[in-house]
Amino acid sequence: MVLFFRGGKGRAAPDATRELARRVRALLELPDEATVSVTEFACGDPACGGAETAVIVMRPGRRTEHVKLLMPVASVGDDALRSALAALAHSPAGTS
Repeated sequence: MVLFFRGGKGRAAPDATRELARRVRALLELPDEATVSVTEFACGDPACGGAETAVIVMRPGRRTEHVKLLMPVASVGDDALRSALAALAHSPAGTS
């Protein structure tokens, strides 16, 4: 399942959030039962370019995990995504 939201002043297009969720699924090799939520929201920190991206991963039998990237959804490249998801890929079941 893929969830996507556009909150606050975030301007992510639904297609961009769906694509990012698809990339998260592929990188983490998630089962169909897992849920990925991608949200873009306004960020007051100049380092994030006006928008921040939050990725939430919910896998059966595990605690909900999340990462955030200080950039808009459309700016999330493969290297930044891999780096942000590295901790989730290696976290044992039942922890976050």
